[in-house]
Amino acid sequence: CDKGKPSAQMVNYYAARAKGGVSLVVGESSAVDHPSSTAQDGAAYLFGEALEGWRKCIEAVKAEGGQMLLQLWHEGGVRKENHGGPCPEAESLSPSGLVQAGKPNGRAATLEELDEIKAAFVEAALQAQAMGAAGVEVHAAHGYFLDLFLWDETNQRDDKYGGPGIADRLRYPRDIVAAVRAAVGPDFIISVRFSQWKEVDFDAQVVHSPEEFEVLLDAFTKAGVDLFSISTRRLLEPAWPDLSPRCLAGWAKQFTDLPVIAVGSVGLDKDLMTNLFGERAEPTGAKGIKDLVDHFEQKEFDLVAVGRALIGDADWVNKVRDGQWSALKPFAKEDMMTEWEMDCVLEAHDQK
Repeated sequence: CDKGKPSAQMVNYYAARAKGGVSLVVGESSAVDHPSSTAQDGAAYLFGEALEGWRKCIEAVKAEGGQMLLQLWHEGGVRKENHGGPCPEAESLSPSGLVQAGKPNGRAATLEELDEIKAAFVEAALQAQAMGAAGVEVHAAHGYFLDLFLWDETNQRDDKYGGPGIADRLRYPRDIVAAVRAAVGPDFIISVRFSQWKEVDFDAQVVHSPEEFEVLLDAFTKAGVDLFSISTRRLLEPAWPDLSPRCLAGWAKQFTDLPVIAVGSVGLDKDLMTNLFGERAEPTGAKGIKDLVDHFEQKEFDLVAVGRALIGDADWVNKVRDGQWSALKPFAKEDMMTEWEMDCVLEAHDQK
């Protein structure tokens, strides 16, 4: 992006994936309009001049027969100050000034700032709706702002948005969803993206049991969510192996009647972080897809999101549909990130 605005290259990129067989495109993380939201020069914004770029993306995807959700994002405590972005001098904000236990960065957001950030999420959703998007995805995963409220390691607040239980810690993300729903009305899709793992901690646990997971899903459902996007490093790995071979998305389906998206290394033999450390990911081919379909037929999820395999191969869906296994492309980290972006991710992991 150029100062947060999707480029012509991005418009063509998204259109090519819709042409290649993707029915629903979820846009990349797009910062809401608050000084603390992002400091990444190449990141997407969802305000100001960036809106016209997103409008072109949405129109291009629709022209190829697809629909688009825009992803609402605040970078939170992992944000690097003075590294560019619209407000490089702004302080990084998070629930308690932590990116993980014992790892401070920035400071805790005040209640006034939390109200401002909530309003920014709402405004971004309204802009997405006005541009013709099918809906929005609220990013509450991977160690970013809203996820840091959910995680007990990083939410040490002693006000209404903190507390010892998951029901206490989810109040602010839930309030974001409820405010968006009130603004956009009943017929605009709201997805929530959730993960246990963080870029700074692969083994993190937001919910420590299926019972806690049910509490979280129920709260978001009551707030107005239509769709859950459950992100794991490897989609088919059991969430709680001692209890069941069921994946995390499969557990979500036990507790909600809403559609569930499953995502995590679909079509590739290496997970994202292993890829970023230099190992090339090879296609899993027919067997990998058969394993995926087996879990789908067991009703563990309703939809499948594909990340890196599609980033590297715009025609991935059509090739899989037609059984063109030998034509599927491998994936290397250079297909996805600039060197600067890779350095940021790897540095965050090294700080662990």
